[in-house]
Amino acid sequence: MSLKSQLASLALVSLVATGCGYSEEEMRAKLREVDALRQQLSAEGAQNKKFQRDLDESRAQIEQLKSQLSDANVDVANLKSDVEEKARALEEFKRRAAQLEEIKRRFELLRAKLQDLTKLGLKVTVRHNRMVIELPGDVLFDSGRETLKKQGEDILAKVAEIVRRDAALMERDFQVAGHTDNETYGAGAFKDNWGLSVMRAREVLGFLIKGEANKGGGLSPQRWSASGYGDTDPVAPNDTATGRQSNRRCELVVLPKIEEMLDLKSITGD
Repeated sequence: MSLKSQLASLALVSLVATGCGYSEEEMRAKLREVDALRQQLSAEGAQNKKFQRDLDESRAQIEQLKSQLSDANVDVANLKSDVEEKARALEEFKRRAAQLEEIKRRFELLRAKLQDLTKLGLKVTVRHNRMVIELPGDVLFDSGRETLKKQGEDILAKVAEIVRRDAALMERDFQVAGHTDNETYGAGAFKDNWGLSVMRAREVLGFLIKGEANKGGGLSPQRWSASGYGDTDPVAPNDTATGRQSNRRCELVVLPKIEEMLDLKSITGD
């Protein structure tokens, strides 16, 4: 029963009680009960008004927020879908980050395998977003010649042995890249630096894919190719003897797989 109904009932009881001989004390008790109910009704009324004011303020704040979002060119109706889209984008970012970490892990493992070559005095580095094994040209060849020296064959045989012993390296694709300094080769069969760099790369390639029985590297010809760059890709200035010596080189380039075609320097800090 509501407070108003209770008050009406008590008022009626009071009237009845007056005519039915109730004592004055009983009447006072009933009146006190009526007063208490009136006070309770007044308090609840005030509380209801406060609730209504709070509700009105909340509605006004919501409308104000919608207006602000609208002013900021935010489509309130599509806000939920935008949030869901951002959540999907975040999940995709996390997936790509995990994939990048896996590529980095494989890259570091590959570099660790090739680090054995540094014991031979060779340099393993990243150039043009590719892992490179750098072989000094003067160790491999005499000046202006494309025939491998005995010392060059010995080093290449050790390189081939390291690759053969590792199943993962045997499954990689490599390219032999020949490079020269900028001194002009104006005579001979090569005609220019391009010709000399190509023939040197071909000579290194031929040794690496030649069978072990024929004192070669015994590597798979399906995994290897050769190219010549002449003097177009120097690693040092050509204005000093030391710089020109550094530029006379052959590189064994580890060709990246499709999933590895990203900025390797960004994940290695090289």
